[in-house]
Amino acid sequence: MQKIPCQSARISRVQTPVIPVIGEMIARHPGTISLGQGVVHYAPPPTVAQAVAAAADDPRTYRYGLAFGIPELLDPIRAKLRNENGVRIGVERRIAVTAGSNMAFVNAVLAIADPGDEVILLSPYYFNHEMAIRIAGCKPVVVATDGEYQPDVASIAAAVTPRTRAVVTVSPNNPSGAVYPEATLRAINALCRDHGIFHVSDEAYEYFVYDGGTHFSPASIEGSEPHTIACYTLSKAYGMAGWRVGYMVLPMLLEEAVKKIQDTNLICPAIMTQFAGAGALKAGQAWCRSQISGFEKVRDTVLNELATLGDRIHLPRPGGAFYGLMRVNKRIEDMRLVEALISDFGVAVMPGSTFGLTEHCYLRAAYGALAAETVTEGIGRLVKGLGALI
Repeated sequence: MQKIPCQSARISRVQTPVIPVIGEMIARHPGTISLGQGVVHYAPPPTVAQAVAAAADDPRTYRYGLAFGIPELLDPIRAKLRNENGVRIGVERRIAVTAGSNMAFVNAVLAIADPGDEVILLSPYYFNHEMAIRIAGCKPVVVATDGEYQPDVASIAAAVTPRTRAVVTVSPNNPSGAVYPEATLRAINALCRDHGIFHVSDEAYEYFVYDGGTHFSPASIEGSEPHTIACYTLSKAYGMAGWRVGYMVLPMLLEEAVKKIQDTNLICPAIMTQFAGAGALKAGQAWCRSQISGFEKVRDTVLNELATLGDRIHLPRPGGAFYGLMRVNKRIEDMRLVEALISDFGVAVMPGSTFGLTEHCYLRAAYGALAAETVTEGIGRLVKGLGALI
């Protein structure tokens, strides 16, 4: 009798990405407004197209390149890190260009952890982080944040075991929009230093900070070089999700390990993508700020509309990113609610369970992918739907 081969047991324990699932639901209901996927509504700066056109005849674009990137991109990244993040790249640190910050995170996990090791995530977590840890054969250890989605350093410390390899922070946060204070990030970084583990800092939303707040990069802390890994991307602020360009800052002791991983997975970041990234950084932070400037007003509209639901939901005020994460104060399965909102009210949101929130019903609404007027229409549908369903 013929035996049928089966998939990896390790992969079978990895959650199914929810965005394609929601995408299929949306496709079955034309006209649905999606408050689901975390992308921005604007296109990249014109300097991206200019850089790509200028590089079209460069022979490097059709050859292999160095694993960590081309000088035309590494140099402006180095300057950006120094001038904006307070992170200096010297003999103790390296920069690696990656296919987005997701790849940077996978590189980090594979470089620092062995199967069975533990990586601490803060709940709610970014689902691709949890997936990457499981794919590597490691164990995600989930530590709850407080009622405002802020980390509790004592709880993180209590979760550290001899098998812990890293603590992961995402600030500004996906999915909650919370911005972690500098003092909290310093305390977490010190905790990692004292325990001989890594602090992995995901800073994909570094420019998306509101209410006069500021973003803090843990890699700027004096003495943080040996134990701090930082992940960045051009996907969000520069509107370049499809270009797949990001970068990571890593301790020199991980340079050889990450080169092995990057060479095996990618050989090198796509050369044309790197030229596109260099063009984006030529436009710089000022261009990003001009595109993001309207997001705070849109966020306020979202909060004001959802506030009309009163105590039927709990929604801490997000200080950054472009998400609102609400707890629904009714016992109902989150995917059931998501399906009803799409089929009956024409609006899509993400279920909280994909971010590790399973004790209550949570929904994440994203407002970055749509123009302000469409967001208003979508939130109106969401409020109407939640008002009828909960």
